[in-house]
Amino acid sequence: MATTAVIFDFFGTLTPSTPTEVWDAHAARSASPLGIPARQWRTTLDASFAERATGSLGDLTATFRTLAQRNNIHPSAEALAAACTARMAAQQELFVLRDDAASTLTELRSRGLRLGVLSDCTAELAAAWSRLPVAELVDARVLSCEEGRRKPDPELFRLIARRLGVDPQECLYIGDGGGGELTGASNCGMQAFMLRAADWAVNDAHAREDDWTGPTLPSLTDALSLTPVVTDSP
Repeated sequence: MATTAVIFDFFGTLTPSTPTEVWDAHAARSASPLGIPARQWRTTLDASFAERATGSLGDLTATFRTLAQRNNIHPSAEALAAACTARMAAQQELFVLRDDAASTLTELRSRGLRLGVLSDCTAELAAAWSRLPVAELVDARVLSCEEGRRKPDPELFRLIARRLGVDPQECLYIGDGGGGELTGASNCGMQAFMLRAADWAVNDAHAREDDWTGPTLPSLTDALSLTPVVTDSP
């Protein structure tokens, strides 16, 4: 089938990679108001990723209350609010797109392609989505925290295709490999490409497919070479 849609992962794909030291620093910022040691809080965040990424702990306030209690901390409303504010500020720094993301998405749209984002993410991205530039650049999104599923669950890939109004076999999928996404996309009939940008090696991503043997791209701009024929706009 001809390609009619391109689906992107968000973190580490449309956004720059996030090294371990950045995650550590961000964890420290939200740990401080709660009175929890930074390393302990980072461990708690890591251990709860599956729950947070599927939305099972609720919104950010409910999530942080539960996670604090797991550390035998029962935060005041003020401390909890301060921790959530610190977390959202830190996350906002991770929502900034790569330098070539907007131009690549804009060009793909001009070729008549449907664009989507499929992300394993926590409640913070969902809460901020409508205010982010990426929201106006894509036609549909599927966020794990809203769907109660994580990659490589095939339903997520089928869902983003449905929201784009296309067949999975018509889709290109581009991601850094986190969460088994490339295998998941391929198993659903999509053509998957790993984005191995210059910062790929330092990216601290969950369950990344470092052994991926399929096709790769050195930059988002190179995605344009995959769709050389301009199509009619849908």
